Amino acid sequence: MPASRRSCHLLATAAVLLAVSVATTAAGQSTLQEPPPLLDLRGQQPIAGDAAAGQALSTACAACHGADGLSVAPTFPDLAGQSATYLYVQLKTFKEGQRQDPVMSAMVSPLSDADMRNLAAWYASLPARPAGQPDATSRGAQLYLHGDPGRGIPPCQGCHGPTGSGPRVLATDAPHPPWSTVPRLHGQPAMYVAKALHDFKSGARNGTSNASIMHGVTQTLDDADIQALATYIASQ
Repeated sequence: MPASRRSCHLLATAAVLLAVSVATTAAGQSTLQEPPPLLDLRGQQPIAGDAAAGQALSTACAACHGADGLSVAPTFPDLAGQSATYLYVQLKTFKEGQRQDPVMSAMVSPLSDADMRNLAAWYASLPARPAGQPDATSRGAQLYLHGDPGRGIPPCQGCHGPTGSGPRVLATDAPHPPWSTVPRLHGQPAMYVAKALHDFKSGARNGTSNASIMHGVTQTLDDADIQALATYIASQ
């Protein structure tokens, strides 16, 4: 197994479980509320779905993510060409509460498990955004491709692939299904990427084992690093 993948597995093993959150009641008393259990994605098997059925469900999604799965605004992610298993897991976490968003949580609430699989299959079947011409000399390229060992920053390509199109799946990866839940980053809008990295760093996005890995990774990044990475990823 390549060293970068070993690093991801070590980070996954060391991921810290979600702490119990403290919520203030209307009476001004503090009570403990347990968040939804951490969703461990290391055992998630690749999923399949009916893309045609997913297309029929996608009309409402197009308002933000575009009819072709390419976002209509830089605050929304592209869905076209994304890993079906990754998309399914994200829908599942919105539905079960590990990931919070007022719009997405409401949109996913009425969907069945089959609906989520079908939507994921539809968007995975669409062509991704065309490849760009990223600046290989930029700070973002350095961080993405090589990391910064002196500061403990791992290279993003270790999990997301050298072009951001996802990990290169090998026959020897068969016993390691977590790679199916790693997203492709290729061409995602810079604003969306930056927000996601800040959310991982702050812990606002922390409901899965993958998010716990990203929380650890983003602790090594400052604001300038995050902006450099977001700019580079958007240009891929």
